[in-house]
Amino acid sequence: MRAIWKGAVSFGLVNVPVRLYSATEDRDVSFHQVHEKDGGRVRYRRVCQECGEEVAYADIAKGYELDGGDVVVLTDADLAELPLPTSKNVELLAFIPAEQLDPVAYHKSYYLEPDKAGVKPYALLRDALEDAGRVGLVKVAIRNREALAILRPRDDVLVLQTMVWSDEVRAAEFDSVADAGKATKAERDIARTLIDAMAEDYDPSQYRDAYRDALEEVVQAKVTGGEVRKQEEPEEKAPVVDLVAALKASVEAAKKSRSGSSSGGSGGGSGGAKPKSKAKDSKDSKDDKQEKAAS
Repeated sequence: MRAIWKGAVSFGLVNVPVRLYSATEDRDVSFHQVHEKDGGRVRYRRVCQECGEEVAYADIAKGYELDGGDVVVLTDADLAELPLPTSKNVELLAFIPAEQLDPVAYHKSYYLEPDKAGVKPYALLRDALEDAGRVGLVKVAIRNREALAILRPRDDVLVLQTMVWSDEVRAAEFDSVADAGKATKAERDIARTLIDAMAEDYDPSQYRDAYRDALEEVVQAKVTGGEVRKQEEPEEKAPVVDLVAALKASVEAAKKSRSGSSSGGSGGGSGGAKPKSKAKDSKDSKDDKQEKAAS
């Protein structure tokens, strides 16, 4: 596993240096979007709807949309200046009974691993929580987002579970539930009998994602049956050559080559011919350029 965060847990006057690891992983079967005809990957471009230009990641900022539709642009520099006192510190706020926490508020779980210098205070905090039967309520900032979280022991490891804020939990207000009324005692007794008949200890290894297993079987069957689209690296296209321009350049090069060889071999031309003046040479050169431009 790779640590996604390094910091410390403040436990009274003691700091416990720790590393944070994701405690869960997504094992779902992942797909790419491809062209059904040839299996080629479908790519998406980041295009600005205002100017139509493709935007590089380096030029992407965060936009906060106002009620009227206007946008306030926030850059990385703006966000870097925000005060996050818990950015490298797990701040212990209180020790509370775990049963007072609503599981709806739980968000994501992480493992905390101590650095070598923090092994003893780490073990002390873990064992003290175990003895007290409470969890530590903390504040922590992960990836520039501050969250409430709890610290609790799990076997020999301290687990940090982030939570959503209280104003992020929606109220469960449904008219259909309010109108349902109460079940009768006879109905509750029958339901309780069914619950008792199906009661057992929880063993997570007994349960699997049947959809994922079936999906992997479909993929493997296609591989076995040879239904695999070979993807080759795209060939580099040869540069497009302007044939007319290339031929004209070849003609000019040939003329210059022939002109140079004939002037060099004649020793300055026939005996009665006078060499051209510099002014004449300049005029002829200008005429040649105008002819070339016209052609």
